[in-house]
Amino acid sequence: MIRYRRPKQDDITIHRLIETELVPLSHLSEKALIQIKKELPRRLGRGVTLVASSDYDSNPLGFVHFLLHGDLLFIDMLAVAAPAKRKRWGNLLMDHAERFALSRGCLRSKVAVDIGNTAGLSFYEKLGYSIMRYSPQSMCYEMEKRFFPPGL
Repeated sequence: MIRYRRPKQDDITIHRLIETELVPLSHLSEKALIQIKKELPRRLGRGVTLVASSDYDSNPLGFVHFLLHGDLLFIDMLAVAAPAKRKRWGNLLMDHAERFALSRGCLRSKVAVDIGNTAGLSFYEKLGYSIMRYSPQSMCYEMEKRFFPPGL
């Protein structure tokens, strides 16, 4: 099931997922990563976080955190625990995030994928995202997808 994040129940697992699934793919310095970890509670407090779990009371198997800016959905973080990968949890999380954004008038979505994250690039390409540019500063590809609201 996909549900909204419950901070007291979910944040320890979300932080662990960030540490195990996202940090190893990052090219940021140790100092930058320490600062990002300090800011995580505030960062998760902005935007929307959805979690995938086997039932309502279970710990997250994965999560997606996103922000809406006008007509843009920005996928900030997506991570799925290693044992839960390749079981469509990432697809379900993205589907819910995109439908949430569409219902609020978003017309496009963006995500940044680290240069070495070939699985992430492939995942987003299968969902209809295209590489728009490469950012040498962050060593990330910026990917984008256009939405076509129903009826168009």
